[in-house]
Amino acid sequence: MKGYLANGLFGLGDRMLNALIAEKLRSVFHENNIPLDLYVPQENLAINDKNGYANSEMIAAGDDAYLEDSDFVIAVIDGVEIDSGVACEVGVATTLQKKVFGLFTDTRQQGRENQQKINALIEDATENQFVYRNLYVVGKIKKSGGIYSSIEDLNEAILSFAKAKM
Repeated sequence: MKGYLANGLFGLGDRMLNALIAEKLRSVFHENNIPLDLYVPQENLAINDKNGYANSEMIAAGDDAYLEDSDFVIAVIDGVEIDSGVACEVGVATTLQKKVFGLFTDTRQQGRENQQKINALIEDATENQFVYRNLYVVGKIKKSGGIYSSIEDLNEAILSFAKAKM
């Protein structure tokens, strides 16, 4: 089984999250005796070692090759906005008919049934205590594999997908 982890990779927080996701997914697959080749772009120093050089076409070709070869994609959609690279990777993956599993851990998902929050939003749109995600990208992910709010739920969904493909 081959996977691709799509997330930002330049800030420490993103790199740490990517490493955690990769570690946990690799562990789950290992525990279930399922081989996993997970591509994590930050681990590809040929194009992502910022002391070296890779131009835009080299980066696009490198990542596209891994997307084409993958069975599934993990798309982390946290942040102020969905990372533009992640949005592009979701588009490519869904065009290639790959399974895309979204991870959205933003705490503003909590309290969706809190009537005070809902009333505040109705009265004044600037009091939005919820979070907006681009609906086109969200729709593509939902139609493909779903969106999960924890790494554990994400891993369970990917593991089920892998077992069904065996």
